[in-house]
Amino acid sequence: QVQLVQSGGGLVQPGGSLRLSCAASGSGFIFSVYDLGWYRQAPGKSREFITLITSDGTTNYDESVKGRFTIFRDNAKNTVYLQMNSLKPEDTAVYFCYLFRGDGCWGQGTQVTVSS
Repeated sequence: QVQLVQSGGGLVQPGGSLRLSCAASGSGFIFSVYDLGWYRQAPGKSREFITLITSDGTTNYDESVKGRFTIFRDNAKNTVYLQMNSLKPEDTAVYFCYLFRGDGCWGQGTQVTVSS
């Protein structure tokens, strides 16, 4: 059983930055071979994809965050990160990390609020 535990998030002013972390754990689990992603869900909206990183480090971003958000991973720490810069009020949402393994695995979610 794999578990994803998120940290980071909170309240930030427009134009500010935040970094989210997502640490994976599990017996016999080899973090480095899996693709990982970040999604978000704003109030009243469905969950949407924002970025992923493959096992070989290739990244892909939704247009809404391209150039502002960066996904990266530290395989030695079994952790994937989301660096968010130039945050906008429309980035306000609950953010989820996701492991592309079998039926998939979600983090618990973390609130990001961008407001002055």
